[in-house]
Amino acid sequence: MQAQPETANSLEFAASSYLRSARHQPVRWFAWGEEAFARARAEDKPILLDIGAVWCHWCHVMDRESYENAEIAAILNEHYIAVKVDRDERPDVDARYQAAVSAISGQGGWPLTAFLTPDGRPYFGGTYFPAEERYGRPGMRRVLLTMADAWRTRREEVLESATSVMAAVEQNENFSGHGQSLSFALTEKIVASILKQYDPRNGGFGSQPKFPHPAALDLLLDVAARAGNPEAHDAVLETLRRMRRGGVYDQLAGGFHRYSVDERWVVPHFEKMLYDNTELLRCYVHAYQSFVEPEFADTAQEIIAWMDATMTDRALGGFYASQDADINLDDDGDYFTWTREEARAVLTEAEFAVAGRYWDIGELGDMHHNPKKNVLHVRFTLDDVAREVGVSGDEARSLLATARQKLLAARAQRPTPFIDRTLYTGWNAMAVTAYLEAARVLRLSSVRDFALLTLDRLLAQTWDGGLELGHVIAYGESAGTEQAAGRQTVAVAGNLDDYAFTVHACIDAWLATGLIEYHRAACKLADAMIARFLDRAADVFLDLPVERAESEQIGALAARRRPLQDAPTPAGNPVAASALLRLEALSGRCDYRLIAEDVLEAFAGIVEHFGLYVGSYALALNRFLLDPVQVVVVGSDEAASRLEALATARFAVNKTVIRLQARQLLADTLPESLAATLPQVPLPAAGAAWALVCRGKTCLPPITDPDALLDALESAS
Repeated sequence: MQAQPETANSLEFAASSYLRSARHQPVRWFAWGEEAFARARAEDKPILLDIGAVWCHWCHVMDRESYENAEIAAILNEHYIAVKVDRDERPDVDARYQAAVSAISGQGGWPLTAFLTPDGRPYFGGTYFPAEERYGRPGMRRVLLTMADAWRTRREEVLESATSVMAAVEQNENFSGHGQSLSFALTEKIVASILKQYDPRNGGFGSQPKFPHPAALDLLLDVAARAGNPEAHDAVLETLRRMRRGGVYDQLAGGFHRYSVDERWVVPHFEKMLYDNTELLRCYVHAYQSFVEPEFADTAQEIIAWMDATMTDRALGGFYASQDADINLDDDGDYFTWTREEARAVLTEAEFAVAGRYWDIGELGDMHHNPKKNVLHVRFTLDDVAREVGVSGDEARSLLATARQKLLAARAQRPTPFIDRTLYTGWNAMAVTAYLEAARVLRLSSVRDFALLTLDRLLAQTWDGGLELGHVIAYGESAGTEQAAGRQTVAVAGNLDDYAFTVHACIDAWLATGLIEYHRAACKLADAMIARFLDRAADVFLDLPVERAESEQIGALAARRRPLQDAPTPAGNPVAASALLRLEALSGRCDYRLIAEDVLEAFAGIVEHFGLYVGSYALALNRFLLDPVQVVVVGSDEAASRLEALATARFAVNKTVIRLQARQLLADTLPESLAATLPQVPLPAAGAAWALVCRGKTCLPPITDPDALLDALESAS
């Protein structure tokens, strides 16, 4: 029985798209906050916590099956206080209850369904529960009644269980492992662990489902290019090729879906996340820097094109959070997939002969719900297809290009999956960094300009210039009434990730522009990050401020979490350590390096056991152990651009390329470390472009000749 209530619940006043999607459900939902927990304590009721996301297919399935069901809603309203959380809006809540439910059931994910005591301690949980028993899962109706009965009749048992789960959350979220010295041997162990999981047949790591693990890929790129590791070279390049040619990559519009359900990268979960695409954009840019395969540059440019067209606020700056997988619950990626008949109806015979073979569009497709539906993926090389079809390579490329445009145009006529236009601070900062790196390597000035527009908006709208940085720049157009938006504007403070990624973005903006304001913002934000998040007793960063009011420690939020593992974004501690190391090289502030060293040492005794999930840590460790290599290119002509391109070639985690104009060589417009060096450099002939190569504290004389610069870089690496 489905119900459509006449009046909305309290989520009517939420700004999150996911929360607002439940505002007309018959469940009396509360948003996360003291109001809900005070009600639970006053009524002596347990809490039903639902954590999901607007892009999550099974979250919407559970909404329709259970939370829109009047009978189930009545049970919920009678026995529970119901709280709904958007995991993108509140990653702090999600991370802790994911750990709790994993401790209870052995698995996490979304939707997350947890049963809490009135003070927020979990005593039972799982992920998706169907309304009635099926798929080998208990039905939601029975689970609700059983857990409510447990609270009434077996309270001591429930409280004991909640106490033990909270202890598991505390232990799970408080990694530490002093005792091992920081050395390249530790990085080598992490790399070896990653390579042990490499799938040489299909690329990627492990078996199904397959996630991209961008930080691990970047680590392999670093050791392949800088250290010449042949195993890392083969594994990372083959993985990047296979992913780009698979169905996990949108062959028409560009951009990656969240993950592949099979080991061959063919059938994805079709949602597209901003953070996956920003980090994979960086991977393809870094791969092109080092190995100059055109396919990698093409992939990077296609990701940018998709993001520009679909995921950005072109007027004001900003990157949207996600694109949904489906139009409704009865489809499974139908927007992105094609039957043979659908493709034939759009293309000429010549176009289909090439495109159908190249993208493997057959009578029998790839989707279980509709076997005729094909996920476009590259099965054969275009040259092989050209020979098979009997056309030249150039003609095949032309036919494929027109086929892509026609299929894209036809796809645009379909109902488009929902885009969450919320602008999250940390994810936007990640996008700024990715765009600025791509702009430099691929020489894309418009990409650079949009990144800077976005960063300027981020700093203006979320940062007070001191300690306070917000988690949300702006909510999407579906945020609703002014009353709803106004009620939400102060709700979510920035977390460690928001600060750390924004520090990186400000550093990258300084490298791109030479404007000292960005460097100063990076230092101020780094100082704020240290002041708010550094647990000096443990020498690690917490994901939430060390000092928090009691009202900010509801339920599992009391757990002190020290993020180490990359899942799904790079982890806060190594990202923060890397930011401080980058700043130390520019500012000369030794305290930044000492804090980064303490953070890395705090995990050194355990980090090797996490392999694939600590790529960011290993990159930060390499950055710490290696002497920083700085290349300053000065000039405004084509000769300077040539020197910059040579300096940028080959990705290395410890290398920084800085482009300045001669007028910027004044002490008061340079970061402290450079201000002590650059004004003292004997300048070449007036107007000549030149480069200064420094390794650690030692700099070579200015270089004007490109071949000499290459020799100097080779010696410095």
